[in-house]
Amino acid sequence: MLLKVLIALVFLAMLASLAAGAGFLLRDGAGSRRLLMSLKVRVALTATLLCLLFYGFYAGGLGG
Repeated sequence: MLLKVLIALVFLAMLASLAAGAGFLLRDGAGSRRLLMSLKVRVALTATLLCLLFYGFYAGGLGG
């Protein structure tokens, strides 16, 4: 159960980072450092989400 909650939280954080990046792109333009930082955070969250999913399927917590 905790694994599923963690996966949902990381996914929501990814969506928040995506929305923030879109806002930075509209406000600051394409050369913004905040936009780059938002992308870095989103890539790190994506890697974390993939690791959690792989662990979940490997451990049997998500396999059904």
